[in-house]
Amino acid sequence: MLWVKAFHIVFVASWFAGLFYLPRIFVNLAMVAPGSAAERDRLLLMARKLLRFSTLLAVPAVALGLWLWLGYGIGRGPGNGWLHAKLAVVVLVIGYHHACSVMLRKLADGTSRRTHGWFRWFNEVPVLLLLAAVVLVVVKPF
Repeated sequence: MLWVKAFHIVFVASWFAGLFYLPRIFVNLAMVAPGSAAERDRLLLMARKLLRFSTLLAVPAVALGLWLWLGYGIGRGPGNGWLHAKLAVVVLVIGYHHACSVMLRKLADGTSRRTHGWFRWFNEVPVLLLLAAVVLVVVKPF
């Protein structure tokens, strides 16, 4: 199980690296001057590749997390409220990942009305989600 845990941590860290950087590309896309087609196309290509790569990292991260959950039998009995809260955070991370894909589609087809300032704030969400997940797993506050 320690190998599963180690690989889970690696895939989660790698997935989050993509989630940290993808919205930063959105900030740059929102700041592209009209008529800068080459810059826009380059940023869209980068964002699409990063989203694809992050998705490929998310799958084993979630699968290995499920393996750990089922393997350890965590979540049954008293004192496991932290796990339920952590699973809620995982659902939020998956939702954030999906929201990134929706935003990328809107940026690509020109229908996004979000400003670079909004994307800067949106870029901070995965930091808070990672912080919550780590505190819940390490501290187990409830």
